[in-house]
Amino acid sequence: MAPLDKLKEVLHLKKKDETSKEGGSGSVKKRIFDDKDVVVVFVLGGPGAGKGTQCANIVRDYGFKHLSAGDLLRAEQHREGSQLGSLISEYIREGKIVPSEVTIKLLENAIRHELETRKPETTGVGWEDGRGRFLIDGFPRKMDQAEQFDDEVCLSRFTLFFSTTEEVMLERLTERGKTSGREDDNIESIKKRFKTYEDTTMPVIEHYRKLNKVVEVSDMFYVPGVRAQCLFQPQIDATPSIPEVYEAVKKELDAKLAS
Repeated sequence: MAPLDKLKEVLHLKKKDETSKEGGSGSVKKRIFDDKDVVVVFVLGGPGAGKGTQCANIVRDYGFKHLSAGDLLRAEQHREGSQLGSLISEYIREGKIVPSEVTIKLLENAIRHELETRKPETTGVGWEDGRGRFLIDGFPRKMDQAEQFDDEVCLSRFTLFFSTTEEVMLERLTERGKTSGREDDNIESIKKRFKTYEDTTMPVIEHYRKLNKVVEVSDMFYVPGVRAQCLFQPQIDATPSIPEVYEAVKKELDAKLAS
């Protein structure tokens, strides 16, 4: 059995695929979550772009649930009894993108779990009457992921994009690798991840940029003394201070969430 077929079988996706085919080209798909009730914000940037730091601030101030696609994959990779663990491990080690079906199913399950189990005392703005807010970190990393998630799971509200350079990312991740214990925090894997990011994720950014659904932030403040040219001209200018950059992020978030 091919690896992708095995993944689909484990995640019970084959039956869904067959049902879709039976429905014919004229069938209308209904998204699992209504974007009027569930706000999804994608958070993208190269490996080590500083997404996690700003996500923590947004969670604190805006009540979002932070879902890291990478963390979900790593958790499944190491989960006892997982039939996907070794296959996911191979993709991550080679710096490749795990098949969309796997990542999207894990995200769908995590969103559903949060909506069904969130306790009333932990709800706040954006969580009333069964609604929810989700920051999805490190996803979508390629076009088929973006299209499948928007078409089948939930239409995303916008994408928060942290731009920086390969040199900055390499310095951050090699430093992080000294204590992270992550098998992909090594120079060889980092370079593969950056190449994958350039080849497959940047087209996703351009796709959402054309739809006016990108808030772009230059994250150059993280490494002192480094002021290399960003991949794109940022909408929010970087400053030496993480809190100051976050203030700019908040301004953009307020405008997007109010629209």
